[in-house]
Amino acid sequence: MLADSHCHLDRLDLTLFGGDLAGVLDAAAANDVTRLLSVATDLESWPALARMTEPYPQVALTVGVHPSEDGGRAPTVAELAALGREPRVVAVGETGLDYYYGADSIARQQDWFRIHIAAARELGKPLIVHNRDAGDDTLRILAEEGAAEVGGVLHCFTEDWAMAERALELNFHISFSGIVTFKNAKSIQDAARRLPADRLLVETDSPYLAPVPHRGKPNHPAWVRHVAEFVARLRGEPLEQVAAVTTMNYLRLFSPSPPAPLPPAGEGNQWEAA
Repeated sequence: MLADSHCHLDRLDLTLFGGDLAGVLDAAAANDVTRLLSVATDLESWPALARMTEPYPQVALTVGVHPSEDGGRAPTVAELAALGREPRVVAVGETGLDYYYGADSIARQQDWFRIHIAAARELGKPLIVHNRDAGDDTLRILAEEGAAEVGGVLHCFTEDWAMAERALELNFHISFSGIVTFKNAKSIQDAARRLPADRLLVETDSPYLAPVPHRGKPNHPAWVRHVAEFVARLRGEPLEQVAAVTTMNYLRLFSPSPPAPLPPAGEGNQWEAA
């Protein structure tokens, strides 16, 4: 089994799958992807996301406002907490900081980030954190606001091992997207090799960031298998072990009842990416 720990099902082009979300999930299941977390990016579209995914128990949800989404309703602790009490909501986010696209809105982004952390602490649910060109501020605000109390995920990790270590100290998991398969992603690949097994997750961030060998195409959850295969080769471990570990980590973080203990770490030669 595999778990896609971060996708945006409401942003997929469903015409590629017969016009129906069921086609996306069938393709995922054919690749052993049996758990999906569909991550919210704004408040306006959240009800539609909840409706479209309601028939599918393998899909969990989050609630949050992406740091780059500044044209809609601003988040409040009260609204995030109210929506976050819906049983299928397992995390708060996508939240965080994006200085690449939002250098002119740093103060607003930091304020919204703190609001999300407060809501997550009120709910007792983990955070889904976006970081782009804002690593130091991301970790500083997580520490200042007590985010370690609930933990969460630094999703689509694009930093180095030094930042990963700091995130681990704050009780966060690290999730790798298709970017880890890119030829020039050496520091990300190094972090994926070194990360403790019990903090490792994989994701698609679909419809974005399709992994090799589909780079440049619209991404979808089935292709998280390519990410897991690549990470397995990096770590010198069988795909089955990486799949089992990342799925158990997903369940441990996003389910009320923890799964069975992790299997023992595998052994094998390290694989150097091309």
